[in-house]
Amino acid sequence: MALNLRQKQTECITRMLNLNQPVNSTGTANEEVYKILIYDKYCQNILSPLIHVKDLRKHGVTLYFLIDKDRKPVHDVPAVYFVQSNQSNIQRIVSDASHSLYDSFHLNFSSSIPRPLLEDLASGLLNSDSISRISKVHDQYLEFVTLEENLFSLAQKSNYVQLNDPSAGDREIEEIIEKIVSGLFCVLATLAVVPIIRCPRGGPAEMVASALDQRLRDHLLSKNNLFSEGGNFASSFQRPILCIFDRTFDLSVGILHDFRYRPLVHDVLGLKLNRLSVPGEKGGTRSYELDSFDPFWVANGSLEFPEVAVEIETQLNKYKKDVDEVNRRTGGNEADEFDGQDLIGNTKHLMNAVNSLPELTERKQVIDKHTNIATVLLGEIKERSLDSYAKKEYDMMARGGIDRNELLSVLKGKGTKMDKLRFAIMYLISTESIPQSEVEMVEAALREFEVDTSAFQYVKKIKSLNVSFASANSASRSNIVDWAEKLYGQSISAVTAGVKNLLSSDRQLALTRTVEALMEGRPNPEIDSYVLYDPRAPKSSSAASHLKGPFKEAIVFMIGGGNYVEYGSLQELALRQQPVKHVIYGTTEILTGVEFVEQLGLLGQKMGLGSSSAPPTQ
Repeated sequence: MALNLRQKQTECITRMLNLNQPVNSTGTANEEVYKILIYDKYCQNILSPLIHVKDLRKHGVTLYFLIDKDRKPVHDVPAVYFVQSNQSNIQRIVSDASHSLYDSFHLNFSSSIPRPLLEDLASGLLNSDSISRISKVHDQYLEFVTLEENLFSLAQKSNYVQLNDPSAGDREIEEIIEKIVSGLFCVLATLAVVPIIRCPRGGPAEMVASALDQRLRDHLLSKNNLFSEGGNFASSFQRPILCIFDRTFDLSVGILHDFRYRPLVHDVLGLKLNRLSVPGEKGGTRSYELDSFDPFWVANGSLEFPEVAVEIETQLNKYKKDVDEVNRRTGGNEADEFDGQDLIGNTKHLMNAVNSLPELTERKQVIDKHTNIATVLLGEIKERSLDSYAKKEYDMMARGGIDRNELLSVLKGKGTKMDKLRFAIMYLISTESIPQSEVEMVEAALREFEVDTSAFQYVKKIKSLNVSFASANSASRSNIVDWAEKLYGQSISAVTAGVKNLLSSDRQLALTRTVEALMEGRPNPEIDSYVLYDPRAPKSSSAASHLKGPFKEAIVFMIGGGNYVEYGSLQELALRQQPVKHVIYGTTEILTGVEFVEQLGLLGQKMGLGSSSAPPTQ
């Protein structure tokens, strides 16, 4: 049973576009109905990576609009609404129905609509005498964005800041946790699987795991639940494991510079919803899509940038050779005497050439696209010495430090303010004990370039707490813990665990190493303390040994922001297993290094650390 999230979500959306009627093998309804599609911004982002305009046409969608735009009535046509369940959308639907904008309304909410909102919808429609226009109301459980077959995001912004904000109250934290649980429930409902859940103790990961376990238990009590189709799996070998972590588990991966193609494109060019724009010729911009339909992106996304450049060259040479071959086979020789057999042979070659043209054209477009992207990347790499940043950061991680002069030369060398700040934080994280004079030297170097040091100060504070916690005797330790819990709103061990996880000597990420251990299910000191939940088992029963694995499939979820570095590492883990395993990676939002450091900076400012504006240099 392969968990193909992209395929499952696309099937659900296709059924929705066909008025929730069953679709045939071609992916369309038996009876074609022309319709209008209305969505909000969030649901547009869900549709964007999965459905293109030509697909909408195939499903009879002739017009599509954002819900908050003013729209003219279109009579005798049904409207499919795909929106989040919130107050403003409910009010807009009632307004549209009362003004008879469309013949009939098929309402689809991205997750389950809460009862109070459903009552508001019903009373609004009754009061405006327009309830007869509503054909159906559906909870679609699609409130997540699938970017690749094994990659999804809940598109919930700034979770890391919200969960670590020292001023956040219990109620606010609970609301955020509930929102994350709701998104994860949608993913599991779409896949129709009830997983075994594992997570580290303490912090947001356990809060989400516990609440999700309860939500699944409550739902499984109903007779017609969303997981009946998936069957009641008797053994854990057919059920996936859901591993939940939060960003403090390993801070470094969210900050470092990576030199592989997919993370580099995301970090430097700002890949969003599988699309990016790069400067084109003559001053304009060119937009490109990078998704599973791009064979070059799929095959080479995990390669280091120099290898990608070589691969582009190889593909271009192969393309030229194939074009020359077509030209040679179809070209005639005027000096030759006319021969009937030649005519038949040439006609055959001509037919083959015509048939190969679309494939050659497509290949050339892909090569041109990646040539342009690589050219822009190369310009950024040279200007900012990104190759040097990536190499030195990985060396720092492996060696647990860096030479003082080398450190200063990087901070005073090429790169943007944010590049320098990220490097300084990586130095802080990867070096176990740093003399105070050296920290001050780094801060002075950052101030010299007018860098806001709030994020640096925030990580420094976390690290100093970690050191104090490790060296304190048991009497004073509890005071530090109390203080840290007030400061960070979660346990000190969860906040500072990220610092310990950085100090592994190999290049395998702490997350990948842990997921591998959880999937194997063998006794392992790193994961023996992890909490285990089985929503299908009675709560009183102790965790049976078969629930600990091994597992063929895993869903790995990162609270507080994920990235393409972790995604790539987990896909490599899945492929190198024998037999090949399957790992889906999801996160509350996908962040570039810059975006994550900005969130750290925001937390630093909330705690009164760092400088929002550096003093002028002497």
